[in-house]
Formats: sequence, C-alpha cells, structure tokens
Amino acid sequence: MSDSDPFDEIIANETDRDPDLAVIEAGSRTLRTQGGPPEADVPARPADPEVDKALREVEAELATRWGETKLEPSVSRIAALMDVLGEPQRSYPSIHITGTNGKTSTARMIEALLGAFELRTGRYTSPHVQSITERISLDGAPISAERFIETYEDIKPYIEMIDGQQQYRLSFFEVLTGMAYAAFADAPVDVAVVEVGMGGSWDATNVTDGDVAVVTPIDLDHTDRLGETHAAIAGEKAGVIKQDATVILAQQPVDAAQVLLKKAVEVDATVAREGLEFGIVSRQVAVGGQLVTLRGLGGEYEEVYLPLHGPYQAHNAAVALAAVEAFFGVGAQRAERLDIDTVRKAFAAVSSPGRLEVVRRSPTVVLDAAHNPAGARATAEAVGEAFDFSRLIGVVGASGDKNVRGLLEAFEPIFAEVVITQNSSHRAMDSDELAAIAVEVFGEERVQVEPRLPDALEEAITLAEEDGEFAGGGVLVTGSVITVGEARLLLGRG
Repeated sequence: MSDSDPFDEIIANETDRDPDLAVIEAGSRTLRTQGGPPEADVPARPADPEVDKALREVEAELATRWGETKLEPSVSRIAALMDVLGEPQRSYPSIHITGTNGKTSTARMIEALLGAFELRTGRYTSPHVQSITERISLDGAPISAERFIETYEDIKPYIEMIDGQQQYRLSFFEVLTGMAYAAFADAPVDVAVVEVGMGGSWDATNVTDGDVAVVTPIDLDHTDRLGETHAAIAGEKAGVIKQDATVILAQQPVDAAQVLLKKAVEVDATVAREGLEFGIVSRQVAVGGQLVTLRGLGGEYEEVYLPLHGPYQAHNAAVALAAVEAFFGVGAQRAERLDIDTVRKAFAAVSSPGRLEVVRRSPTVVLDAAHNPAGARATAEAVGEAFDFSRLIGVVGASGDKNVRGLLEAFEPIFAEVVITQNSSHRAMDSDELAAIAVEVFGEERVQVEPRLPDALEEAITLAEEDGEFAGGGVLVTGSVITVGEARLLLGRG
C-alpha cells in the first residue's frame, strides 16, 4: 500500500465519529482481499443512509460514556434503571454465563439449542466483533439497526433521569445492558442468554437472577479489578449464583472450584460439574470441525457434529448442553435425555465469528480473538490439531492492559515469524512497545513491525506465500477482539 492510500484520508474525514468506529469503517472500504461472503450473524453497516446516520448518532452518544474498561463496582445505577423501566429482566427466565474464556461461544451454543427446541431467545454478549448491534440478538440473529435505534430512543428519557440522580452517569455497558433487557421484554422472549461483561457480583448484567448459572473456565485476567488468584476471581464470578439456581461448572482450578461450590451451598443451588455429572465422552477431528459424543445430565449424545475447531470448543459444547438440560429440568425433574436429533441439528448450525474462523484461502488466514495467556494456549493447541500448516505467520495486536508476554509465549512454539501491529482502539498497546516484548520472546530475526493493520496483514500474507502456493503457509491474526474485528472487515467479511 502506498503512503497516500485512502485509508488515512477516510479516518481524517470522520472527525465527528468515534475514532475506533472510523478506522474500522475505513478499513472495510479500502482492503478486501479474497474474502468469502459476509456472514449473516455479523452485520455490516446499514444500507439505508438515514438508518446508518441514526445508528452513528446513537454510537456517538454511547461513546461519550465511560467505556467498558472504566467502571465503578456497583449495580446501583443499573438497578435504578431497571426499576424505572419496570424490571424488564424479571419478565423472562435467564441463563447467566460468567467465566474467563469461552463465554461467547458457549452463549451461542446455548442459544442455538434453545432455538432448536422452538423457544424464542434473546442473547446478550460482549464485546462485539464488528457491529455494536451484534451484542443484542433475538431468535439467533443480531437485532436490526432500526430496532437497536428504536430501543435506545425508547429508554433514553429513563437513562437521562438516572444520570441526573446518580453520582456517576450510566456507563456504555450499563446502557447497553438496559437496552438488551428492555428489548428482550418487548420481543418478548421465552428465555434470555446473558453473558457477564466482567466478574459477576457487581457486573451490570447481575440485576437478573439466572435460573441456570454457567461458569466457564476461570483463569487470570482483569487481575487489577477481579483479584490476582483463581480463588479471588472465582469469588467475584460466584456473584451470578443465585438462590435455588442450577450451577453448571466447567472444569476449574481447584481453588476456584472450592469458592464456587461454597457459594452454591450457601444459596442452596444445585451443582453439575464437568468431568463428574457431565462431560466429553469422545471427540475426533472432522472436516470443518469435530465429531463429539457428549455425556449430558440425561444420558449420552452420540456423534454430534460441531463446526468449530479445538478441544476447548468441545468443552464449551458439553457445558452448553448441560446448561440447556438443566433449564429443561433434565437431571432434576426428569432423567431422560433431550431429543438427540434436535441437539445434533442445533450444534451443526453453531457459528462463532472471530474464533478460529477461516476468512481466506491461498494462503489460509485464520482469525482468533484470544487475548490472554489461557485463551492463547487453547488457540495454539487447536491450530496444531485442526490445520496442517508448514509455516504459520502470526499477526498480533494486543491491548495494553493484558498479559501480552504470556500471550506471546503461548504462541511462540507455533509461529515461524510474527508481525506486530496495533488496532485502532485507545486501549491498544503501542506496536513498538509490543515489539520489544516480542523480540525477547521470539528473537529479533522472527519479529517484524507494521504499525498499521492493513500493512501487517499484507506483510504476513506475503511471508506465508514465500514457500510457494502449495507449501501450506498460513496466517493467524490474534491478540484482541478489536484486532480480529478490524481484520475481518479488511479481509472482506462483513
């Protein structure tokens, strides 16, 4: 790319927009490199100029609020908003999901299973890969831009009322949480699948009382806010476990499991543990994913095809299945398994954008949103299992508040070379600072720096092609959800 390409010019002209949104949109208009068709569950910008303008105005208003990394640990503001809205989150049952890694993929699987059993679902997840509207889904698809705008306008007077009453205004995440709960009540949904933003006890989503509480694997992340040990982090996440609920526990570090089990006893919750009450019986790699046999609370589910790569996705599937069984009363009120054909159909239709997602061939480019060491280790293992790369080039852009050394160390064994870059977010670690750490991990000869993501992608693809068209080179873009979202647009997806 030349120094005078339109990418920077478009960003410069977008002075009235959030800079993160501007750079993503610029990328989508300037680099579309042999990508496949856009996926239905990752919406592009609205085609109607008036709708697009209105959505940008909502995005701009939301951007004036505290971002997701700035928070005051309290549910007082969101509780006040729910009160004036008439407690919409209590008008439907919910499945509440916390943990460190795997929350969004697990939520998508739960949603697919519930939908296959003909329940109307609402799903609230974060962060988004490309479009803010992804965060709120109805019936398995993100709400339309029009509905997103309408929902915001409907509750805006109440938001402003609470802003005026509280010491701090409602944050970006609190407003979106309020919108999700209101949209689900308005739909109305039969069940909501709600992913925690951070922690649990004081997370904005925790004004709901989940009939089923799911805890995906806990590891060290957000240690400055949640604690520096597995037990401390588990103490925060245990806040989603409510009186008489059913708790579905993924495999956990021992000290985390002890904290979670203690909380369950205190509130008379029923617990099902992966590896004991449910789990994976067998799994084998298949074309485009894997074939698994799962042991649920009601029996075995044989030969379930999951179109996602990696052992961790099989574990997510086991957790999701147990959560849905618990929601339907399997293991408590009844002993038989769910209809296996319906379960198979649901899992076969699951997608998880930005999670080991192939977006280009020749060479193969894979996107994965791993952003902490545990996630990176799981991704590295999955790449080795699912792809036969002879030479893998990494493109890494990470956030400054993450354990980037641990992330890079997890990828070091599988990357022949790494191209260090940075995404558009104000949270992004400076590429030179990240490169200095990468040199310590990889050695100087294996590290290149391209501060602009379009250039980094171009360089990585060139490096992967060096051994020839049929040599099996590939590219893995990782380090941050924002990096993956921007790369996804740059490569023509959405």
